[in-house]
Amino acid sequence: MTPYEIIMSPFEVWVAPVGESFPDVDETPAGNWAKLGTNGKLNYSEDGVTVTHEQTISAHRTLGSTGPLKAARTEENLLISLTLEDLTMEQYAKVLNNVSVTDVPPGSGTPGHRDITLRQGGSVASFALLIKGPSPYGDSWAMQYQVPRAIQNGNPAPVFNKGDAAGLEVEFMALEDPNASTEAERFGKLVAQDADAT
Repeated sequence: MTPYEIIMSPFEVWVAPVGESFPDVDETPAGNWAKLGTNGKLNYSEDGVTVTHEQTISAHRTLGSTGPLKAARTEENLLISLTLEDLTMEQYAKVLNNVSVTDVPPGSGTPGHRDITLRQGGSVASFALLIKGPSPYGDSWAMQYQVPRAIQNGNPAPVFNKGDAAGLEVEFMALEDPNASTEAERFGKLVAQDADAT
């Protein structure tokens, strides 16, 4: 519904191994792309998915000026955060450094169960990320953030209490992709559909 440029819909996050090809903006992710959350956005808290373009600017002043005369960006981060309300072992494992899930079948005197290890170790797992939602150009079109390399940088702290859903605070931080076709695309790109394919 117009105005299209005002987006009031949730976005959904997919993860894949680094190097996985991104789908066209009008396609449903397939191949190795897996939704974050068993039911995708139905497993995110109402805070939604936040994309933060973080930067540190160094401003230079001279003796004869009170205002800055020049500025340089010394640091930048691209952060994607949400609270995942899905404590299945498969989803919890992705958030905890993409650890393996062990599925133990039931046996004599042993209940079937799944488990993950809680120690993440020194090595940090990386993912490709796809964050997808509606386009600012039309109702039936899509927009997607394509992040070729990212790590889960958050500190999940599920709270188990009466009446509230336990959630995992997730924050993905983009890493520069040294194989990007241009320096400007090292964090990936944002693609918004504005016409149907011919």
